[in-house]
Amino acid sequence: MPVMAITAPVSIAYSPCPNDTFVFEAWAHGRVPDAAPPQVTFADIDVTNGMAERGELDVLKVSYAVLPWVLEEYALLPCGGALGRGCGPLVLTGEPGDAAALSGKKVAVPSERSTAYLLFRLWAAAEVPGGVGEIVVLPFHEIMPAVRDGAVDAGLVIHEARFTYQQYGLHKLADMGEHWEATTGLPIPLGAIIAKRSLGTKTLRSLAETIRTSVRMAWQDPDASRPYVLEHAQEMDPAVAEQHIGLYVNAFTENLGDDGYAAVRGLLDRAAAEGLVPPLGPEALAFP
Repeated sequence: MPVMAITAPVSIAYSPCPNDTFVFEAWAHGRVPDAAPPQVTFADIDVTNGMAERGELDVLKVSYAVLPWVLEEYALLPCGGALGRGCGPLVLTGEPGDAAALSGKKVAVPSERSTAYLLFRLWAAAEVPGGVGEIVVLPFHEIMPAVRDGAVDAGLVIHEARFTYQQYGLHKLADMGEHWEATTGLPIPLGAIIAKRSLGTKTLRSLAETIRTSVRMAWQDPDASRPYVLEHAQEMDPAVAEQHIGLYVNAFTENLGDDGYAAVRGLLDRAAAEGLVPPLGPEALAFP
């Protein structure tokens, strides 16, 4: 479907992580034909979650976990986000152990409105006798040092930490994605792209096609995105950035599809049953 030309700028915020910069590079640099000019803000996902709750900006990359609080104002776009298999958050500890070792212990998490946190809470409810103890919210980059230094007993980490935690002398206690996939058979829903419903149906559909085209252009010419990715990768090793993109940008990024929507609905319905999020209406995830 051709992209409808939009001349008004669109405000968008996404993270500086390699998967986001890879996905949005072509659009950000005006290479998607007839696409609205984007006004880009870089922010970690905990910040964009807050932006969504306050109704800031037209388009945002957010945690799927925040959707129950924002879907009245924002629509879930069917592309551009992060779902997959073998890409779940990890629980890390300073010493080898098992789930029982976390009973009553202090755990650092990147956000209490993150998908990682929902997956962690669902896992802990099933696997940690008596549940964990104190939850401490820390910026993502501070979690692994906090575990290493003994400030917390364990840390919940995401993204490139899957590839770097051993550099901190840490141990993987559990993989939230493995637990999710084993118990549901569904892919792991992590990050969503949302856009304001007030933009109107035609604009929302055009934005979805713009993002889908940007993804396809990135796949067709990966070298074109590399300078943008590395510029914002926060001194990440280029090889780690490539691994990051390979893990988090996949067929679900191009199109959520039936399995993607089932994964999102499954996560939020299970979280609602545990009292972690408000329940969703039957049409809440529908794209206009």
